Amino acid sequence: MRTLPTTSLWRDQRFRTFWSAQGVSEFGDRITELALPLIAVTMLDASPSQVGFLTAAVWLPNLASLFIGAWVDHRRDKRPLMIAADLTRTVLLLTLPIAYWLGVLALGHLYVIAILAGTAHVVFGTAYASFFVRLVDRDQYLEANSKLSATRSVSFMGGPALGGLLVQWLTAPVALVLDALTFVFSAVQLSRLKVEPGAAEKSGEPLLHRAAVGMRYVLKHPYLSRSLGCATTVNFFNLMSMALLVLFASRHLGLSAGVIGVAFGVGASGGLLGAVIASPLSRRFGAGPVIAAGAIVFPSSIAIVALADGPTWLNAVALAVAEFVGAFAVMCFDVPLNSLQAAVIHDHMRSRVAGAFSSINYGIRPLGAVVGGFLGTWIGVRETLLVSAAGGLLAVLWLVGSPIIRTRELTGLEPPV
Repeated sequence: MRTLPTTSLWRDQRFRTFWSAQGVSEFGDRITELALPLIAVTMLDASPSQVGFLTAAVWLPNLASLFIGAWVDHRRDKRPLMIAADLTRTVLLLTLPIAYWLGVLALGHLYVIAILAGTAHVVFGTAYASFFVRLVDRDQYLEANSKLSATRSVSFMGGPALGGLLVQWLTAPVALVLDALTFVFSAVQLSRLKVEPGAAEKSGEPLLHRAAVGMRYVLKHPYLSRSLGCATTVNFFNLMSMALLVLFASRHLGLSAGVIGVAFGVGASGGLLGAVIASPLSRRFGAGPVIAAGAIVFPSSIAIVALADGPTWLNAVALAVAEFVGAFAVMCFDVPLNSLQAAVIHDHMRSRVAGAFSSINYGIRPLGAVVGGFLGTWIGVRETLLVSAAGGLLAVLWLVGSPIIRTRELTGLEPPV
């Protein structure tokens, strides 16, 4: 790893190259996140429970991330895995417009693509955990996470609006072609990067043993164990509502695909604001208190749109406001927490930890989506959104009494002995 950090990451060509790859693919992701449920709702007449199953399928591969992370950690160079994951997602997404043109598009096809593309996403994410610390220096973790999160927030601003318009003009399956092309761009940019791989792991331990070591590391870690409980609770209740949000906006609030996309885009400006000021807020109030505040505000923000019941324009405003508040809060949660975690994990454990963490943190999302789908059918979609908002408040209890909430600065934090 480099020992002389640059004054700003914008002057670092390698970071700029990776940033461009991430930014373009994030915009494509926003199109898919809107297009997939709209295909199910508007073209295949999916029920709330079926939409819940589709959302669950996207996150289902995270249940295997414990083993995927252990497998990835055994590879010295993570970059080829990230490139392969991008190209895999390109091919998978292109099958959807082809099926549409052939007249054979079905819900089963959406489920399969969601699972396989989600698996490629897990491979990319677990490899990225080790790749990130080879790309930037330790004292630039917070800056790098802030810049990457800000870019992601910008994609949430423009991506849904672009996606909504593309869906209306070209149909949802055809709009997915653009997302496929963004993964090609990401793969090309990653192939241009020259990042020194980490040291090769000499251990001949079997995969299951390495996975178990990664899980024990997370569960016994004073910072990771509590942050895992907090994030998992947030994700469970958040996915209950997110599985039904597009359906609620379309059928209950009477919003078109274009209006939904614009509302998502306008609301996502809160994420950009949050990403930009999360670091200053963390320095002013302390990283731990900012993380705790984000854990409270983020899940409860869905109540704003759940209570909407007025004219179409007012419903659109409520959706945008809910998205704004939630996006701002999640950046205040993610940016300092990701930076804190990067500082307290041993280098040789990063991909295994990412896999173990994701297997629970993201692995709970399919269950949340399925529960949300069933509750939406049983008690009503609006009522399910309110349950999600109330339940998400429980997440902050994991931080009470933990070293996370007492953390003021990241400087000086080290992995446990």
